[in-house]
Amino acid sequence: MAKRISAFGEVMMRLQVPGYESLVQAHTLNITFSGTGVNIVSALSKFGHKGYLVSTLPSNPVGEAALAYLRKLGISTDYISRNGKYVGMYFLENGFGARPGRVTYTDRLASSFNTAAADNYNFKEIAGNMDMAHFCGITLAMNDAVRSQMKAFASEMKAAGRTVVFDCNYRPSLWGDKGYTAARPHYEDMLGMADIVMMNEKDAILILGMETEETDRMAQLQHLIPLVAQQYGIRTIAGTHRVVNSDNTHSLLGYIYSEEQFEFSRLLTFSVYDRIGAGDAFASGIIHGEAQGLPAKHTVEFAARAAMLAHTVAGDTPTSTEADILQTMTEIVLDVER
Repeated sequence: MAKRISAFGEVMMRLQVPGYESLVQAHTLNITFSGTGVNIVSALSKFGHKGYLVSTLPSNPVGEAALAYLRKLGISTDYISRNGKYVGMYFLENGFGARPGRVTYTDRLASSFNTAAADNYNFKEIAGNMDMAHFCGITLAMNDAVRSQMKAFASEMKAAGRTVVFDCNYRPSLWGDKGYTAARPHYEDMLGMADIVMMNEKDAILILGMETEETDRMAQLQHLIPLVAQQYGIRTIAGTHRVVNSDNTHSLLGYIYSEEQFEFSRLLTFSVYDRIGAGDAFASGIIHGEAQGLPAKHTVEFAARAAMLAHTVAGDTPTSTEADILQTMTEIVLDVER
């Protein structure tokens, strides 16, 4: 049942301040490479699928380092082209207590991915070789050229009868002053082509401008998500609700809406080592369940556990195997495995 699954997105260099120092205090930085697409297809490769990244990297030592890192994650680099000069970068500072974590981007719009020419990819060929493709709202925010490429790729996937996955993943800082107004038409285009969508009630209200008289988050979710599915012809919609507790633990509840019915995971409460990338771990769990044709209840529980485990490791990219996640669905392991 293994599937060929691709993700369209940028490879970024992550420069992390060790420990809990601020950037102004630090003298060293830890270097890794990440990105939503990287996280998704790496996780799926650990679940037994064949993961491909569709992207562009510079033809220089930094690009070579990124390629080597991707291969170590089990990602196929067959559809990564080599053009441009730069890799996008971001600096990560870990939060502690009342001080939140902080991400600072460099000029990522000048990266090889975000300056790639319109004919840089053969989307028809790629779509013909894939079962599913993942697209992200962060990538959608980059510029008109990247948006056109994303929509062209998704269109080819639909034409080939393949599955399109879209994660709303709205980032206010990337859309500028016009914010939701600028984003809405592009989100509507992608939702119209999507079979599986990651979103919650806030996305429906703020991005799509949908209205509800409900004031409770769960009631808003249960009112609006079926309307989104019906309006855009979406097969499956999934997402999470998160609460940050006073003791610095997090509580996470996953949901999935499929076949006109909601299913919810157990409410999971856990300590957090590194939060970045946990949403991608949840999405990969949903994609895995859908690809395998698993029951919705099992799929959302698996995805929530994948997200929980992603909070326990350093770095953006999930490291858990399917067996690791299934084990947490039957027992909590606190001692050393021997």
